[in-house]
Parts: sequence; C-alpha cells; structure tokens
Amino acid sequence: MKNIKLFDPVIDEREIKKVVKTLKSGFWASGAGGGQVHEFETKFKTFIHSKSCVAVNSGTAALHLAASLCNIKGKEVILPSLSFVSTAHAIMYNGGKPVFVDVDPHTLCIDPEEIKKKISKKTKCIIPVHFGGIPADIKRIQKLSKSNVMIIEDAAHACGSEYNGKKIGSHGDFVCFSFHPVKNLAMPTGGLISINHNNHEKIEKRLKSLRWCGISNRKSTSYDVNELGNNYYMNEFSAAIGLVQLEKINKLTKIRQNTAKRYFNEIMIDEKMPYDNRCSYHMYWIRVKHRKKFRDLLDKKHIETGTHYRPIHTFTLYKNNTSLPFTEKIGNEIVTIPIHPNLKKIEIDKIISTINKLV
Repeated sequence: MKNIKLFDPVIDEREIKKVVKTLKSGFWASGAGGGQVHEFETKFKTFIHSKSCVAVNSGTAALHLAASLCNIKGKEVILPSLSFVSTAHAIMYNGGKPVFVDVDPHTLCIDPEEIKKKISKKTKCIIPVHFGGIPADIKRIQKLSKSNVMIIEDAAHACGSEYNGKKIGSHGDFVCFSFHPVKNLAMPTGGLISINHNNHEKIEKRLKSLRWCGISNRKSTSYDVNELGNNYYMNEFSAAIGLVQLEKINKLTKIRQNTAKRYFNEIMIDEKMPYDNRCSYHMYWIRVKHRKKFRDLLDKKHIETGTHYRPIHTFTLYKNNTSLPFTEKIGNEIVTIPIHPNLKKIEIDKIISTINKLV
C-alpha cells in the first residue's frame, strides 16, 4: 500500500519545461544573481510588497546574513526554542548569545509576555518564528523592542501567510524565507531575505556582495573584495522552479487552509493547531500522549508523521540550564501530520478517521 506522504511538492509540466529550458541554455548559475534569480527576486518582492529582496541558497543562509547586519557580536538575541536549529545557529555564526523563551500555548509562536521577562539592555535583536505558518504577533513584539533592537522574522514556514492584511515579508527589518523542497514554495534549495529597513537600497547592495564571497564593484571581469562573504547565491534551476511555484502559491495556500479547517473541525483532539485564515499551513500539528506508540500506529496505516521540533535548548550545543516548561512539554507531545496540496479527499478522510480511532 502506498504511503500518505508527510510532505510532497506540487509540480506539473511547467516546472519541468522551465528546468529543461534552463539546462539547455547553459546558464546555470551566476554569483552576480542575474537571469531568473533577479526575476524571482523582483516578482517575490511584488508578491509580498517589501522594499527589497535578496535571494540566497537556503533559509539558513538568509538567517545568517540577516543576523550579520545586526551587530549582535557579544549581544543577546531573543528567540523561541521551538524551531529548527538554524534559527539559533544564525546567532552563533555571528558571535551572539541566544536567549531562549517559551512559546504561546495556542499558536506555538514566540510569547510576547516571555519576551518582556527577558528583554534587557544587552538585547540587540529578536527573532520571532511564524511557527507552522501562523503569524507571530509582530506589532506587539515591535512595541516591546526599543529603537536599537532589530527584528528578524524567521518566515521559513510562512510563505503565503498574512499579518495585519499584508503578506508576511513586509513587516520586520529583515524577513527570512526558506524554499526547501518540502516548503510551500518549493525549490531544490533556496532562501530569501526581505528588507523593509529605511536604508534598504544600501543594505540590498551589501547583501548581494555578502552572498557572493564579498565581491563588490564588479565591472566585467574586474572586481574588488572589501569584506568576508559567503558562497550563498541562488542557482538558476532553483529560481526557474520558484518562478512557476510563485504563480501557484495563492491557490496552493487555499488548498492547505481548507484541509486545516477540516482537521481543526473534525479531529477529536483538544490540543491541535488552531484554524487561522491568515496561515499558510506549512504543517499541521497535534499534541498527543505516548507519542511513539501513536506514530507507530499511524505508520502501520501508511500515514507518515513528523515531530517538529525537538526544542533547541535541549541539544548539547545549546544546553545552559535554561528551563522552558511549556516548550519542553510540547517537544515531547507534538506530532505533525500531512497537509500538502497533493492530498486526495480519501486520504484526508483516512487521516482524520485513523487519528480519531486512536484517541
């Protein structure tokens, strides 16, 4: 029997044709970011209504570069522990100190009340994560932060989500997206930094240098390098696929939202992801006791599940006597279930009925 996949990218002949055309063109990559990379940046900027966009090769690269602009060396950065480890790695890469806080029990996004307890003169940055695609309360977080505290939104799950009537990507100083194959906008590998800072043109120019080994002032084959950069530029194949995916994103988000509404209304578990029509639903979570047994039973029914995520502060690298009781409880109970747009009605029915029989 075929498994119901936890994640599954939505592709058709359009992506295939774009990739083949790119392959035949012989123009596969450029550190300068011309061609389809530039086209993707331009169209994505229009999609989210931000001031500038710089494409990179992963969400991790986006977070790393955004944090590098915030002068966090030796300073504290507040973030939720319930996230993929790259959120914290970006701080460490740049010499900052991660300060983990608990999440809101309803949304699993960072809890502003917990930020209030930890923010101090040492705080240089806050990284809210739009967990599962549910928008974190950016407006409230901005009110909590002082003028010298930067906000980097981790929007790895939130392509297509909305906040205050606008697409995620148009609010914080920097907003970092991930376009991994399992994400709502899928690419073989990809990421992007949305810039909403007043000085966005200068920042965009610097980021484009930092993503390509620090290369600047390039004219033909002549160029300079005036600071340390990285090999983080996006390739043409990813951009080609991303351009097609961008045409579909609103339709695919609606399909995800419809599935989420069914899960919320029909799965007979109290602790589950709320329905929110602003959410892009990169994933859908429920909380259960005896998680291993529960997942094993779903696996026997050929339903793939996941556990997103083990809290970052519990990893050896990040252990520092931090105690986050609710996050730790979530980390032991959370189960993610399939919500991708390739699901058929009969598969959604099976997921709901199987879970309801087990609880």
